[in-house]
Amino acid sequence: VVKLRGADLRGADLRGADLWGTNLRDANLSDANLRGANLRGNDLNWVYLHGAKYDEDTKFPDGFDPEEAGMVLVE
Repeated sequence: VVKLRGADLRGADLRGADLWGTNLRDANLSDANLRGANLRGNDLNWVYLHGAKYDEDTKFPDGFDPEEAGMVLVE
C-alpha cells in the first residue's frame, strides 16, 4: 500500500493514476489533474481536493460527491 498521508501534491499530474487504497489522509491535491484516476478504496473526506480536475473516467469511492469537495469537471 502506497502512503501519501499529508503529501503536498498541489497541481500534480495524476492522470490515469491507480490510487486505489492509497493512504491520502490529510494530503493536498488541490488543482491536481485527476482525470481518469482511480480513487476507489480511499476515504476522501480527509483529502483537500479544491480545484482538482476530474472527468467521466475518474473513479471515486461510493457516495463521494466531487462537486461538494470543490473539484472541477473537465470534459
